[in-house]
Amino acid sequence: MSELAADSLGEMVRRMRTRLRTAGVDTASLDARLLGAAAADCLPDQVVLDPDRAVDAATLARAEAMLARRLAGEPVGRILGRREFWGLDLGLSADTLEPRADTETLVEAVLTWCGGHGGAQHAWRFADLGTGTGAIALALLSELPNAVAVAVDLSPGALGCARDNAARHGMADRFVPVQGDFAAALAPGLDFLVSNPPYIREGDRHTLDIGVRGFDPDMALFAGADGMTAYRAIFGESSRLLAPAAPLFLEIGHDQAAEVAALARAAGRADIAVFQDLGGCDRVVRARGVAK
Repeated sequence: MSELAADSLGEMVRRMRTRLRTAGVDTASLDARLLGAAAADCLPDQVVLDPDRAVDAATLARAEAMLARRLAGEPVGRILGRREFWGLDLGLSADTLEPRADTETLVEAVLTWCGGHGGAQHAWRFADLGTGTGAIALALLSELPNAVAVAVDLSPGALGCARDNAARHGMADRFVPVQGDFAAALAPGLDFLVSNPPYIREGDRHTLDIGVRGFDPDMALFAGADGMTAYRAIFGESSRLLAPAAPLFLEIGHDQAAEVAALARAAGRADIAVFQDLGGCDRVVRARGVAK
């Protein structure tokens, strides 16, 4: 008999929560609700609104299988095959990084800049380098209704996932997927570049949570011994692609602001701004040249 054996959805989820808490999972309540609802094929709100909903053996078996994966360190988003970002429900694949809330700082920085340089209604043309699920590009398109995004990724699997996400949210006509290595395949004329590139030092692999190192693709995480490989590639193309006043927006590691700023200045980008995430950590560098 399943250890989750219960007659109701509420009781099943309570037992899932207990096992997660016992295992030391900090998000036990949320995880149990999301996984329990998925196993019962209902919305998470139903766990609270309809706790007496009956569950059958097949539901209990699905819940047990999902719980086992979570207890082994697999993130909930990977188990469900989707993750919310900027209010958008995004499908995941093995080829994509799982979007995280800290990256919304990058979206906010771009939108703030757009608001002061033409406004949300402007027909922006931008590229999202290393698009993965398409999270950043789609979040921006959702707020910039006349914008077009060129979404670049080296992985065909990631591009397929991003294309599906764009179609799901009705943005396929403004979302242009391009297979390539960061900005190398792009032509000049873009208003700005945005990227959450790989930036983790290879030597820091052991410090990562199992949910990251075990399930996110290495290609989306690691950037050489110093974590700067992707930034060098992006800045190396920036002068060719962008006018002096056009900015790049880059997500960074918490201790990388000075190094990334130095690369930006070496590439002729003299106007540097650093933005912090909600935890107070450096998270985004905006780099642009001096307008001529």
